[in-house]
Amino acid sequence: MNSKVNSVTVFCGARSGADARWERLACEVGAGLAQRGLALVFGGGRNGLMGAVAQAVIDGGGKTTGVIPESLLSIEPAKDGLTELFIVDSMHTRKFMMSERADAFLVLPGGIGTLEEFFETWTWRQLGLHAKPIVLLNAFDYYTPMLKFLAAGAEAGFIRAEHRDHISVATTVSDALKLLSSPA
Repeated sequence: MNSKVNSVTVFCGARSGADARWERLACEVGAGLAQRGLALVFGGGRNGLMGAVAQAVIDGGGKTTGVIPESLLSIEPAKDGLTELFIVDSMHTRKFMMSERADAFLVLPGGIGTLEEFFETWTWRQLGLHAKPIVLLNAFDYYTPMLKFLAAGAEAGFIRAEHRDHISVATTVSDALKLLSSPA
């Protein structure tokens, strides 16, 4: 387990969602990361929550590393002004690089891609490929239905309690940022 968290990979939507509160949440996360001196590692796009988190980190004087597959650049332009931007050959390379550069993971609201990144990172933790904190930000109960589904999976015997304990759940940005440095 990493004892000191210096960089956080944030998984979140490349869309802003239907309510302005999601973008405000993303900006609060980015500002909080910068304020705490935590470097952001993210998918590299300029759109949606992803772009909002990165811009807030930039505005706060923080370090940003974007990782985007070349194939996405035509539909998801890369964020300008990043400390580092890596254009990679595939989604697999993107996720691996984001994982390697992270000391912890923070999952904000998002769609299918966000869920896929979250579940793969959690699976890698279950398999012992990393021992980094994973924090799910369940703001405004966004992830509550999924958490109920996961509880049902545990109750049915498909998810072990010790694997469920690999993820921490927060409902506020402040709590999520505190949990990033906690042993998971």
